[in-house]
Amino acid sequence: MHRPLARAPLRSVADYLCKSKHSLLLQERRNVAENLGFYRALMTTKGVEFLAHGTESTTRSLQMKIVDSLRLGERSKASNLLLDLGHANHSLRPDDFVHILNYCSRSPDPLFVMETWRLMEEREIGIDKLCYLLIIQALCKGGYLEEALNLINFFGEKHGVYPILSVCNTFLRACAKMRSMIHANQCLDLMEHRMVGKNEVTYSELLKLAVWQQNLSAVHEIWEDYIKHYSFSIIPLRKFIWSFTRLGDLKSAYETLQNMVALALRGSIFINRTAEGKLYSSRLDIPIPSNEALGSMKFHLEGNEQSIPSVDSKKFNCFPSNIEQCNLSMENSEAESSGISWVSKSETMPVTKILRWSFNDVIHACAHARNCGLAEQLILQMKNLGLQPSSHTYDGFVRAVVSEKGYNYGMEVLKVMQQRNLKPYVSTLATLSMGCSKALELNLAESLLDQITESPYPHSYNACLAACDRLDQPERAVQILAKMKHLKILPDIRTYELLFSLFGNVNAPYEEGNMLSQVDAGKRITAIEMDMARNGFQHSHLSMKNLLIALGAEGMIRELIQYLRVAENLFCCNNTFLGTVMYNTVLHSLVEAKEILLEDENFDEALNLLDQAFSEGHDLDVLLFNTILQKACQRGRIDVIEFIVERMHQEKIQPDPSTCHYVFSAYVDQGFHSTAVEALQVLSMRMLSEEVGTHDEKTQIEDDFILAEDSEAESRILQLFMNSEENVAVALLNLRWCAILGFSTCRSPDQSPWAVRLARNYDTRKGN
Repeated sequence: MHRPLARAPLRSVADYLCKSKHSLLLQERRNVAENLGFYRALMTTKGVEFLAHGTESTTRSLQMKIVDSLRLGERSKASNLLLDLGHANHSLRPDDFVHILNYCSRSPDPLFVMETWRLMEEREIGIDKLCYLLIIQALCKGGYLEEALNLINFFGEKHGVYPILSVCNTFLRACAKMRSMIHANQCLDLMEHRMVGKNEVTYSELLKLAVWQQNLSAVHEIWEDYIKHYSFSIIPLRKFIWSFTRLGDLKSAYETLQNMVALALRGSIFINRTAEGKLYSSRLDIPIPSNEALGSMKFHLEGNEQSIPSVDSKKFNCFPSNIEQCNLSMENSEAESSGISWVSKSETMPVTKILRWSFNDVIHACAHARNCGLAEQLILQMKNLGLQPSSHTYDGFVRAVVSEKGYNYGMEVLKVMQQRNLKPYVSTLATLSMGCSKALELNLAESLLDQITESPYPHSYNACLAACDRLDQPERAVQILAKMKHLKILPDIRTYELLFSLFGNVNAPYEEGNMLSQVDAGKRITAIEMDMARNGFQHSHLSMKNLLIALGAEGMIRELIQYLRVAENLFCCNNTFLGTVMYNTVLHSLVEAKEILLEDENFDEALNLLDQAFSEGHDLDVLLFNTILQKACQRGRIDVIEFIVERMHQEKIQPDPSTCHYVFSAYVDQGFHSTAVEALQVLSMRMLSEEVGTHDEKTQIEDDFILAEDSEAESRILQLFMNSEENVAVALLNLRWCAILGFSTCRSPDQSPWAVRLARNYDTRKGN
């Protein structure tokens, strides 16, 4: 049995590429020689017939009947015919099963290939390399990686048929498709042990594995090894460009693309088509043996840095009005212009297709990186080469430029596409529509959405809904939702976040809720939540926040508290907390509602929320406390004011000018003038606490600002406003005004009788 090796992801890639060996096995020499002509023979059925020695087997007719039965789904009949084939009177050879195995490989049909192989084992029919490859191909394509690996080892141990490079490449290709790093590492270990070597196909499969692992370092490592043993070729370069762009390395992708362009201009392309129309490299792919010279290689990994080449914007200044006429001043412009003649001869030339594919990959990578300048450079380089951009090209280009240059530039690109009779992709229209929505150009955004006949994603519609929300146009949002429903576009969580903001409350801004509007709002919220449940969505922080804001705006305090408890339970289960913003939202809604100041029950609820928010480590801002103080001042609730002021002090939240105003006004309105001045002094000193520390500093401030008798004292204080020190200036003016009224200055605000009383009452309320 093959013993699986535990290994870090893709570590075997590096081990396989560079681990040293001290001898070249005789079997490896044989593999290298046999592989040179082996792949081409497998590309068509004619090749299979050639490898079967070109003779018409006596069992060919029976093989074809088995294949026909499999095609028709008559598996029992196929199995019976296979048994008939196995009981033939004459001795059987591997050729007598090759058509069956070939069909199973192409289908794929891993179960029937195993049935065929078991029959061959029972009849002790030797396995040649063609049958070996076809059996492994069928298992790999069918996803039976463990069985394929076991057979590879079994064939080597029992039949002496050791892994050939094509078999290993087939297995690695299946590992990349199935995303099985464990099996890939086992295969690489086996290749290293048997010294199978590698070729350009091997590099291609290793790249797929590295991209799936998101391992940019491995891609660079494979690149360094590749360029040491191969000269540049178009198709491998395309695969490296694809890998670099998928992993966000725009710089390496751009540089590799320029190598491809230079190679194409020299005419070194080596591209042909298979019978199925697939492109492949026509140059001789001589496998690289695993020898001591390869083992001495050392890789210099570049890490996962995603550096982007700098672009001179002056060279690539392309305005929307003359996008078709703008010229590019580049070092390679003359060389590239000379390539127009051969590139533009035929748009169906293989090299033209591959070049365009690679340009598209890099342009789309520019869109992800938001590199508008490089995207413009690449579009103009394509023009100089005679490569006509496709709809796919423009899709990436629009996405790259709209984020930086705005929707107007993108609309000009759309006009160019229309002039060239190129139909824009859905994603192109969606990108432009989102750009228009961001600029609040809803008419244009909707007209672009009307051109989208089908779309799997709701992003562009969400952008329109967000614009409706900003413009306070819920009626228009209803029309957009109707379009989504007509196109059967499923909403995502962002859609629901916007729906709560748009439709959660009924009344227009600044209008108070009433019984009718509250009932209507409740129905809307219920409908939105039911739709969320049908589509499998739970509340996000933002959707819950918007829901709480809607309830608060309607004055639905009981429901507000209920949903807050629901949110606490929901996010607690997900190991997250509500956050400062959520508590601020609820507390602001509570103090805005009239009921909180008419019943101490609701006030206690607000205080409990404050306690909970602080216990979870959330930093509540002074604005929240000022809102409570403002409402308490309006209602004459001195007890509320004193508790909140002391709570701010306990939590080390500095008062601001608004705090001083509300507290002072509340005492004055109730006729407590001396207490009002004392409170103003304490709060003003607390505003200066970060500015004034030592005794000498306090004395200096008193002499220069508070107790100064010269006529310039107020001017010096007012100068602080010019220096953006508003809080300090207000505090000093307050203290100077108190001193002018004849009140003595208290250097230690916490020793003020008023402050001491507030602290004592606070401790009593908290039970300390």
